[in-house]
Amino acid sequence: MKKFILKSLVFIFSMGLFYCSGIFILEHYLPSFLRPNISFKMGAYGHLHSRIKEVNDFKNVDILFLGSSHTYRGFDTRIFSKNGYHTFNLGSSSQTPLQTNILLNRYLNQLAPKLIVYEVYPGTFMSDGVESSLDLLSNDKNDLDSFKMAFKTKNIKVLNTFIYASIRDMLNLNTNYTEQNNKGVDTYIPGGYVEKEISYYTPKFIDKSEIVLRDNQLDNFEENIQKINNKNIDLMLVYAPISKSKYKSFNNKNHFDSLMHEHGKYYNFNEILSLNDSLHFYDSHHLNQKGVKKFNKKLIEILQNESQL
Repeated sequence: MKKFILKSLVFIFSMGLFYCSGIFILEHYLPSFLRPNISFKMGAYGHLHSRIKEVNDFKNVDILFLGSSHTYRGFDTRIFSKNGYHTFNLGSSSQTPLQTNILLNRYLNQLAPKLIVYEVYPGTFMSDGVESSLDLLSNDKNDLDSFKMAFKTKNIKVLNTFIYASIRDMLNLNTNYTEQNNKGVDTYIPGGYVEKEISYYTPKFIDKSEIVLRDNQLDNFEENIQKINNKNIDLMLVYAPISKSKYKSFNNKNHFDSLMHEHGKYYNFNEILSLNDSLHFYDSHHLNQKGVKKFNKKLIEILQNESQL
């Protein structure tokens, strides 16, 4: 019996080693069309690699911004700096509460913010988190939290990418990589903001849809709120502006607003701020530079009126 158990363990270990080696070889040496279940993209869309590299230079900030692309494209650190706020933008593409949880674990104590502005968008609560998981695995360190994230997403591409990214970390293959600040129409701004060359959105009809939130994302969201509250950090939940055409496409907006109000001080800027789809957005989801300025100015006005900081 002992020999059987020992042989089984050796077999399992050997197969695990073989699998991990195969993952590394496939991703490292074969073209992407031959490895559809791995997606390691260091320096991919959104400049997360630059943001993670720079975050180590920031401590004791006034405001920490968290959330999806609405965050790193919506909160311009330069505008807040001109108004006397020391900020850092820790947004990432399609960041769901699951990835926010990991970023809080890694950087909250170091950044020690006085206030967290947590961008909440219904779509991130409806997402499986695969896209954001792949982005985080490819551009940040990989640890036990990364493993838990891969397990929670229950996606083979995320698991394989975690294995490959972890091997790269162990072999120090990422140390010499430097991401360019300018990529096409995007420019990375110190502090985590990404500026896009000015462009404009042509409004289109968007089919109606229901906001159906995932239970696991709500659980992660509530855990994030609890972590922030446990640190006695002021919290502001913000629904950043999206185009009117997209905003009106959601049937049950009031339900989402009600849920957010239950979790803290909440501001839906789609109801607060009057913006023009053609003038202030570059697509149905994201503000252009003109829209960002109006949005940030209004947020700063609220902070100052409420003596939030």
